[in-house]
Amino acid sequence: MQRLLMIFLVCVSTLLPSVAHAWWQQDWEYRKQISIDTTAEGGAINERVGRVPLLVRLHTGNFQFDGMQDNGGDIRFVLADDQTVLNHQMESFDPLMGMAQIWVDVPAVEAAQLQDIWMYYGNPDAPATSNGQVTFDPDYTLVYHFEGSAGVPARDTTAYSNQSQTSVVALTDGVVGRAAQFTGGEPLMLPASPSLAVPAAGAFTFSAWVRADQPAGEQLIYARRDAGNALLIGLNQGIPFVEVNGQRSSQGQPMTAGQWQHLAVTASAEQLVLYVNGRETSSLAATLPPLSTVTAIGGDIPGFTASAAPGAEAAVDETTEGVVSVETVASSPYTAFVGAIDEIRLSKTARPAALLQADFLAQGSDSRLVTHGVDEQQSGINFGGLGFLFNAVPFDAWIILAILAFMMVQTWIIMYRKNRRVTRMARANEEFRQVFSQVGTRLESLMDDRELANRVQDSSTWRLYQVGINEVRTRRSQQGANTLSASTLDSISVSLDGARTLENRQLASQLGILSNAIAGGPYIGLLGTVLGIMVVFLGTAMAGDVNINAIAPGMAAALLATAAGLFVAIPALFGYNRLTGRNREVSQDMRMFVDEFITRLSEAYGEASQSVSPQVKHSPEQIPA
Repeated sequence: MQRLLMIFLVCVSTLLPSVAHAWWQQDWEYRKQISIDTTAEGGAINERVGRVPLLVRLHTGNFQFDGMQDNGGDIRFVLADDQTVLNHQMESFDPLMGMAQIWVDVPAVEAAQLQDIWMYYGNPDAPATSNGQVTFDPDYTLVYHFEGSAGVPARDTTAYSNQSQTSVVALTDGVVGRAAQFTGGEPLMLPASPSLAVPAAGAFTFSAWVRADQPAGEQLIYARRDAGNALLIGLNQGIPFVEVNGQRSSQGQPMTAGQWQHLAVTASAEQLVLYVNGRETSSLAATLPPLSTVTAIGGDIPGFTASAAPGAEAAVDETTEGVVSVETVASSPYTAFVGAIDEIRLSKTARPAALLQADFLAQGSDSRLVTHGVDEQQSGINFGGLGFLFNAVPFDAWIILAILAFMMVQTWIIMYRKNRRVTRMARANEEFRQVFSQVGTRLESLMDDRELANRVQDSSTWRLYQVGINEVRTRRSQQGANTLSASTLDSISVSLDGARTLENRQLASQLGILSNAIAGGPYIGLLGTVLGIMVVFLGTAMAGDVNINAIAPGMAAALLATAAGLFVAIPALFGYNRLTGRNREVSQDMRMFVDEFITRLSEAYGEASQSVSPQVKHSPEQIPA
């Protein structure tokens, strides 16, 4: 028994709150653990990544939007040293829908390691500190999240303020929030600012999420032309390519139509490398020419046409107003891009392959790089495994859990009361049967014994005895005779059967509630599970994060409703079977008593008896207590 108790205590201790360690600042009441996993079990990045603007996705599957400011302004990110505060930019925050996308400036992501950062929240007086200009390092010269509205220029997150010259025509659901929709019309034009200029043989990086809806022909995703020089990034029959002054990269694998894929191009002093989904797919042994003109996203430079001479290009100049003038001879061989583009980034350095891989893993729908841990309170006590499960339960599932909790309390109270009553009744019946077995034909001798009535007041057979004796005395007072006819005995028997039926009805009262809990508890719990899973899938789909770490907490919390339904039904089932069994035993005792009482009554008062002895009240010596 001691061993079983010890095992039980160990199991319970795993669910109890555990002690948290150092706390960053006492003004913040809660914090959440966020892990960056570059090991083989996570992102499997074997090279040092360095500084990364890491995407942290929050949704109802991994976070409950409670205890914080409505706009998330009190959110802070701190390294595991509990001292270093990280810059962050909040791209979107919607506690009503339960979704948020936050970019966190992580200074160093190492290879094949598990690193923790902490998200602090729960300070109503904290000012908002979201700032994209410091979240993205100075080598990023342009970052478009497309978090604005359609019909307005795309806003640059970096400190260079390279807003687009033309407006975003349409928006659609992207990998991270919203994305620019391209339908084959005019491209999105970027300014010819000094920060976007590329020197000869200079370093450069372009990256974006691309969804090619109609990858036929040659479509341009990025185009820049300057005085006969050109840098082009596009798709040839769905196969990505990068081209510099007519030299094109080797052919790689085609992109899947209608699916989001991460496309990146880096340029260094030796070569240009093209990446798809964080992996190198082709390269070009060339360097970049000087480029300082406007850039087109989603098509070629407006007004550009190729020269009549094969392989030659027309000169492209830009006036101070940004108007492009071209010596027109022949039309451009490229078509406009049809699809969507999200999270466009330009850099004035060649980003390492490990960073591009980290971008793909952290931003994609199957993010194994970023995982979310438990939430902790400022007091130093965290919620524990069970508390984390409760925190992931959506609101509508809490309603189901409240109903099940009410049913559980109700059934347990009923089982406790009914068990106590039937226990007292069975004990009193046994005591009364012992006394009754000694009265013989002196049936009325027990009726007026007050001491006995107090001792066996819970006995159902005692109440049947009272009904039977009252019937006998009523017949005697009305008929004036000591004998009872057969019809009178039958009438008394019917009265006793009626009293026995009422006693059985009292025994069975409220057992229907237990039956409803047995049958309905699992179904009510299943309803909560279905509603919870619907909310988890909806929130996950809207957040664009479908990895197991995002879905598992919400699924587990939804299944908690089914577990609660079974927790209501199983004890009720055992209690119901136990009570019905004991009620059956008491009912059999009453039936046997009625048969015995009628038999003795016939013996003592039946017409066959020649005489009836006067009834004498028994003494305590005659009838044992």
